[in-house]
Amino acid sequence: MEEHMAEERTIVGRTHCLSFDIEEHFQVAAFDSPARRRQWRSLESRVVHNTEKILECLEAHQVKATMFVLGWVGERFPQLVRRIAEAGHEIASHGYGHDLITVLTHDQFREDVKRAKAILEDVAGLPVIGYRAPTFTITQETLWALPILLEEGYAYDSSIFPVHHDQYGIPGANPSPHLLSTHSGTLWEVPPSTCKIGWTRIPVAGGGYFRFFPFWLLLRLMRKVEREGESLVFYLHPWEFDHGQPRMTGPLRSRVRHYFNLNKTEERFRRLLQEFPFAPIREALPMIGRLYCRPDHDPSGVFCSMSATI
Repeated sequence: MEEHMAEERTIVGRTHCLSFDIEEHFQVAAFDSPARRRQWRSLESRVVHNTEKILECLEAHQVKATMFVLGWVGERFPQLVRRIAEAGHEIASHGYGHDLITVLTHDQFREDVKRAKAILEDVAGLPVIGYRAPTFTITQETLWALPILLEEGYAYDSSIFPVHHDQYGIPGANPSPHLLSTHSGTLWEVPPSTCKIGWTRIPVAGGGYFRFFPFWLLLRLMRKVEREGESLVFYLHPWEFDHGQPRMTGPLRSRVRHYFNLNKTEERFRRLLQEFPFAPIREALPMIGRLYCRPDHDPSGVFCSMSATI
């Protein structure tokens, strides 16, 4: 990492982190183009139905999660954000328009995360201090985004994937939750889970990896992470619970990544909830929970008093 990024001590919680990136099926980066973005308002929306399916599943298993919500979604479906918050889930930011950081200027990124935070906090009535970049695009070339997050009121990030990938990743980055120092202050980083196999790291906890790997192998790899004393940081998307979604045109690789085994997601996820104890990031990692009680993040003290009863 760059010289201005100094890593501090690593602290790991005991419960595993469950998270979802709340976005429409047509907003994924694999199918993104200026022409498709112009169609967003006219395409069939499925995010409310699919997220409600997740909420019902979580309620049935008495599990809470962190929801990284697009500001675009929160702006159009405020009732969905309120339902998520009222159910006791953590509201965090996925940015506003699902723009990859790698294509944004510093000012454009600042406006994106600022706008998303304002929308979500206004709708939910709760502080939003967590962020996850679309397609995990905080890379070696976009580390400049981290101090901007701090300057705009965020306190933790969950975007740095310590793997090799064609769109994201910082190979060799710290795979555990840890504190980063930037020229604007300190920021907690909560990386999605990976497992070291030989000389390399592979992603094991979520997204397409959850659909591509055999379930027995995923469990074995996730248990390995658990035995090593790490908290899993697991993620999925609402569209991954929707195998009947309209099919989009695009490169074969994109279509395979997006549509493969969608019909297995829900069943696998329900089985996963029986295998591991999950909670929102703010609860699974105590150092994140304490951030919510800072006066600048919760000036009214409402959320801190709520957290004390969890």
